[in-house]
Amino acid sequence: MDALHYQPAHELLRQLEAGTLTSEQLAQALLGRIREKNPTVNAVVTLDESRVLEQAREADRQRASNMDLGPLHGLPLTIKDTWEVAGMPCTAGAPALRNHQPRRHADVIRRLEEAGAIILGKTNIPLYATDLQSYNKLFGITNNPYDPARTPGGSSGGAAAALASGFTPLEVGSDLAGSIRIPAHFCGVFGHKPSRSLVSFRGHIPGPPGTESQPDLAEGGPMARNAQDLQLLLNVIAGPRPAESRSWALAMEPARLERLDQARVGLWLEDPLCPVEDELVQGYRSLAKNLEDRGALVAEAKNPLLGLEHILPVYFNLLGSLIGTSLKPAQRRQMKWIARLQRWLHLFGPTTPYIGEYARGVNQKIYEWMQWSEVREKMRAEIETLFEDFDVLLTPITPTAAIRHDHSQPVFKRRITVAGKPRAYMDQFCWIALATLLGLPATSVPIGRTRDGLPYNVQVIGAPGKDLTTIRFGALLEEHQLAGFVPPPHTEDQ
Repeated sequence: MDALHYQPAHELLRQLEAGTLTSEQLAQALLGRIREKNPTVNAVVTLDESRVLEQAREADRQRASNMDLGPLHGLPLTIKDTWEVAGMPCTAGAPALRNHQPRRHADVIRRLEEAGAIILGKTNIPLYATDLQSYNKLFGITNNPYDPARTPGGSSGGAAAALASGFTPLEVGSDLAGSIRIPAHFCGVFGHKPSRSLVSFRGHIPGPPGTESQPDLAEGGPMARNAQDLQLLLNVIAGPRPAESRSWALAMEPARLERLDQARVGLWLEDPLCPVEDELVQGYRSLAKNLEDRGALVAEAKNPLLGLEHILPVYFNLLGSLIGTSLKPAQRRQMKWIARLQRWLHLFGPTTPYIGEYARGVNQKIYEWMQWSEVREKMRAEIETLFEDFDVLLTPITPTAAIRHDHSQPVFKRRITVAGKPRAYMDQFCWIALATLLGLPATSVPIGRTRDGLPYNVQVIGAPGKDLTTIRFGALLEEHQLAGFVPPPHTEDQ
């Protein structure tokens, strides 16, 4: 872990500030690492080495001139290929956008560059960020650094694989259906889905290039190899759009947790509608026992909303409404049939509970959407009662560790295996639904390895706006050696 490419971002920044490391040296090291290791992982899909090195040299010149520098000055990092970077291709994994060269930075990229960061390159995603595996016709398949036969997840799969491989110290992902939390879980890194609308989505694809609106359910957020770097990056990318800054400023509530023995920890680890592998549940129970041993108050969380039968119908309906805006007429008609045949779908194989509500959401009228959205808002208000008793809620992220590559079509026929039994592929959306639906902060924290050597994470959920609390809890787990990133075995020797 002493290798330059695996050092934390905050430590690299300290060395840059102290003058013991230059931005050009760091950029050269990361580019060399990518050249050596990326061919087997295929996480980084776009590089402009000459541009990166020139920006690094300029950052060094500015530092030598004692200029006023931002918090990320001279730090190279990669970006998920959904964020528009002026002068760099942004394809969202789509052949139709092969030649798309944005002229304007996404708001997130503008904040990064104002903080002094250098965009090193772009990382791979599924087509239009719409799968839990990262592959597309433009750039091919991204492999999990811990097992090339498995996916790093999606849609921020290239981002997570790049972090785990030592290609970048930081990444910015996006999360609609677990697209930060799941890849972090599959690759054993840290990821944070922020509270609702904390990070501007302008300049993200999808929607179509030029979209100004903030999409429902979707959030942009930081990814890193430790919790401190998550907070460092969140502080940079969060906040109002330029025009909105005339009327409001970012003021995230500080975390009040200073020690683990102050933490009140709720557990929601099992639900009959979406079983989780026993090995993972045992790992979560072991974590809970370790927390108790260190003085934390740990208890099974009780709340009317902590049941997937309450969460999934609303989540899938609103998700269908959002995704339906991009579907073709034939796909909409197909969704109508799926909605009508919902009660018989199980005859064709395992089915995720309430997935028919997704199909209904695709075609519903605006007044129906508004009714469902109001149900969501009432649930968001009700969840506050849970966090009167607990600082954080711990849950699984998906039913398994990283799954094997499966690009078969149609997607609804894909299967995962849980406890030796086939389950629906879409079950992987179940455990991320609570935080997405209600706009809650959720931090994906690596806490263990399976018998096969695959990493797995726990999801740390907080009350709306308590982003610094969930990240701080992850940092406390690290401090007590209950969590942390461990490099893939074949890269640790570098």
